[in-house]
Amino acid sequence: MDAKERMILALDVGSFEEARELVTQFKDHVGMFKVGKQLFTLCGTRIVGFIKRRHAKVFLDLKYHDIPNTVSKAAIEATKLGVDMFNVHASGGLAMMSETRTAVYETAEKLGCRRPTIVAVTVLTSIDDAELKRMGLGVSAEELTRRLALLTKEAGLDGVVASGLEIELIRELCGRAFVIVTPGVRITATKDDQKRTIGPADAILKGATYIVLGRTVLSAKKPKETLAQVEEQIRDALSGQQE
Repeated sequence: MDAKERMILALDVGSFEEARELVTQFKDHVGMFKVGKQLFTLCGTRIVGFIKRRHAKVFLDLKYHDIPNTVSKAAIEATKLGVDMFNVHASGGLAMMSETRTAVYETAEKLGCRRPTIVAVTVLTSIDDAELKRMGLGVSAEELTRRLALLTKEAGLDGVVASGLEIELIRELCGRAFVIVTPGVRITATKDDQKRTIGPADAILKGATYIVLGRTVLSAKKPKETLAQVEEQIRDALSGQQE
């Protein structure tokens, strides 16, 4: 993949019209658009269809987390919808992830279509060690990420969604082919509600496959110029990896 393909732009907006404008404006500047809970709840499959008709890619970020039968059926519908990537919560367990993988592979083969990439969320970037302790989990974010990444690989999924702080750990544990999607990417020091953030170049240098960009780009005075700068940083990082 080139630098642009590694950038995912989050469509975290409150109307179909806003999302449509962003897709039209940025489809030639990023590799994929992320459709999350807010936009999908509002627009449903309409927004996915719009993005696909514009010959752009979709990351359906609904973080499925339920009993295996429920999640695998949802995954079948995501496959039929033609999304390019979707995610589940790794904490849903091995059976949930394994059955989801099987359902997706069988559906794609039956339809004769390309199957979506399946990634599992490890630990949300809004959660740190202190929050895990409040949740009653006697484990660090790093250790929990390690366990969930290995569980994801055992289930046969393509990769994980994980913070920039754990990229190197996951890459070492799970190999070069394992997909790592890194949210919480910030160009400036602003963190908002994200506690475990990272810069674009650092994420790529550490081994991220994709980075998710949202507020840090869309709130910029000149978003396209900001994206161009990020693309250049990623290109330089990729060149550094090859040297």
